Amino acid sequence: MRFPLRLPAGPPLTFKARLHDARTATAIGRWLGLAFAVCFATGVLSHYFQHPPGRLADLLPSRPYWGYRFTQGLHVISGIAAIPLLLAKLWAVYPRLFAWPPLRSVPHALERGSVAVLVAAGLFELFTGLLNTFQWYPWPFSFVPVHFALSWLLIGALMVHVAVKWPQIQDHWTRRSPGTLALPEADGPDRRALLAGVAAAVGAVTLTTAGQSVTALGRLDLFAPRDPAAGPQGLPVNRTAKAAGITAASVRDWRLSVAGPRPYTLTLDELRALPQYEVTLPIACVEGWSKNARWTGVRVRDLLERAGGGRGSGARVESLEPAGAYRVMEMGREYAQDPLTLLALRLGGEELTPDHGYPARIIAPNRPGVLQTKWVARLEVA
Repeated sequence: MRFPLRLPAGPPLTFKARLHDARTATAIGRWLGLAFAVCFATGVLSHYFQHPPGRLADLLPSRPYWGYRFTQGLHVISGIAAIPLLLAKLWAVYPRLFAWPPLRSVPHALERGSVAVLVAAGLFELFTGLLNTFQWYPWPFSFVPVHFALSWLLIGALMVHVAVKWPQIQDHWTRRSPGTLALPEADGPDRRALLAGVAAAVGAVTLTTAGQSVTALGRLDLFAPRDPAAGPQGLPVNRTAKAAGITAASVRDWRLSVAGPRPYTLTLDELRALPQYEVTLPIACVEGWSKNARWTGVRVRDLLERAGGGRGSGARVESLEPAGAYRVMEMGREYAQDPLTLLALRLGGEELTPDHGYPARIIAPNRPGVLQTKWVARLEVA
């Protein structure tokens, strides 16, 4: 005997709570869309600063010197702020997940599919990004390429969603829009209270985490993963000498090798005898924390010029690290020739500690922290 498959006449669940309406969803969606847009734009910048394709490496600017600190701080701040916004947006629209019938037409099926992709990608991007700020990776895949690829999927799904919903968004954009005026007037004060509560939550989360990258908010830095003032010589360390496999024996007979048309080597004492320059530059890491510090060392462009490199040459930098994703670093000519770019020997007036890259490390303006190579053993004219 066959039993025909029939959908129930009505929805399996009904919702009578107020404020799960288009006006609430639109108001929160505007904030969320802005947070996603800022996070996406700054994330793309961060990715290409870390992994410049082809000849772009020579075109990346070294100024403003604080540029990467600003954009990466904004990336993490907007990403964290988007978390309560996304949760509030889901609360406003979740009854529609149970709309009946579930699929009314091909366009409706495409709309629901784009929403599913948007929600899944949004949750994945925000929460894996948050775990990245804690340097905790409880997954088997490489975070950076997956995070970057899914950011494009997320922004694409968002654009499709906005395009499909644009008539409804326009109809509820302001308090005086026709769709908003058609909603029960009694809901207005409660909706405003709800939106004020969401704004307060976003503000609280932002103020208590942004201090890791915004110095002025340092005293409010209650829940950020990193304290920029905590660490040897007053500066945090992501990768210690022990984690990198650097020991006392590794640096006992250290020499700097500079390769080029006129190659040469220098001992640490010989490096110290060269003209020393002092600069104040930030370390700005992809996890969002950053801090200015005072560095002293030899200009990289002077070392390259002595090896026969012209004013248009870049550099290839190798670390003593036996392994690691950033053991070898390519430095475009804008960085290599910038007078602020140093092979640093001192931090805050003191000799570098092993965790900060003793005996020598790179410090350059407008540069991700992972590319400020520590334990430098070799420079090569490129």
